[in-house]
Amino acid sequence: MDQVAVAMREAEPALQAMTDAGCLVMLIKGASRIALNASAQRGRVAHDIDILVRPQDISAAFDVLRDRDWQIATGVSPQYLRTRLASLRSMNFFKGNHGDIDLHQLAYDGSQQSDEDDQAIWRRAAAAEFSGVGVLVPSPADRIALAIAHGGLDAHTHSDWLVDCAVAIRAGDVDWDVFLDVVARRGLAVAAAVALSYLALDIGAAVPDRVLARVLDMADLTGLSRWSAVLQAKPRTDFGRLAWLSRGFAKQLRLRRKSGRLRQEPPAKAWRGKTWRGGPARREPLEGPSSLVFSQAIPCPPTVGEMMLDITVRISVPPVRRRIEMEINRDDDHVARLRATAISRSGGERMLRFRGKVIVDGRRQALTLEARPSRQFRQWDDQATVAAYGALPFQLVSATFSAVG
Repeated sequence: MDQVAVAMREAEPALQAMTDAGCLVMLIKGASRIALNASAQRGRVAHDIDILVRPQDISAAFDVLRDRDWQIATGVSPQYLRTRLASLRSMNFFKGNHGDIDLHQLAYDGSQQSDEDDQAIWRRAAAAEFSGVGVLVPSPADRIALAIAHGGLDAHTHSDWLVDCAVAIRAGDVDWDVFLDVVARRGLAVAAAVALSYLALDIGAAVPDRVLARVLDMADLTGLSRWSAVLQAKPRTDFGRLAWLSRGFAKQLRLRRKSGRLRQEPPAKAWRGKTWRGGPARREPLEGPSSLVFSQAIPCPPTVGEMMLDITVRISVPPVRRRIEMEINRDDDHVARLRATAISRSGGERMLRFRGKVIVDGRRQALTLEARPSRQFRQWDDQATVAAYGALPFQLVSATFSAVG
């Protein structure tokens, strides 16, 4: 069984659970092509399953993946990520050796926004079936526009997105007026001009002349921004060093726009760790394990309201430059994210102090301090990977609550 088939098998129970929970599930990109024609899986290079749900369904879809032990690729805890759902366009999850799901609540990234078209995608969608699960797929015009939007500016990675376009065009039922409207709303003119020119002129796809002419006209009107898009659309090997550097700069600007938030909200400020070389007399060692652990409870005082929490931990740091990630959670609720940076490659043991505000409810409900990886991997059998990204075990030396102010 190939990787795509295994990825589909891993995703099927999660998709069924989402629909059972009342979520509308739309498959986008390559997964939509498989939903329309199961034999298409044999020609795919990428094997991730891209799922689009409505913003009002994102919490339920997220809970389905969390409850079925899908791992969050970034390394943060489910408690933390759940507090940020409203500000994230997509999240990557994996399970086992081949399960790979990208969960989206908007089909396009922050550099290609159109609130009106976000609603229209759902109105134009059609019913399909994916591994026995009833799903939706975008209209042919939307499949082409989405393929260009997601693949056209990183065309050197793989060609699945071009195949998606060619298959949709070959079926002959594309509403090209809808496609042109989407290209205009989403600012996709240059990427669409590059893609459709290749599809029509190099491989003979049946792109109507009027559509290609209109897309080229729109691209010509984009001004200097078209050079940025062309640099990103062309493979890196097509350029000299100066153009290669310019391409990288243009891509970084796009990625900054791409990550724009759905909803303006205060950023989640992490508690920054500082090296600790001593402490006041009142700081007594906390009762708990003397060995290094990945998680430890912090008892709370019988107080109600906001308090300062001062934590000191002992951590053995590998001899690499890396981030040190920790979190404080209370059952399913996220409390704080703790971060420090190991700049020196000398490694060795260090004492870190973190300080920040927490809310206590008077019920002595314990907080949990836990080490987190800075990234997740399917396999942790490589020592260099573990040293650079793995969760670092710690000893909680002390934890002191005090009044704010």
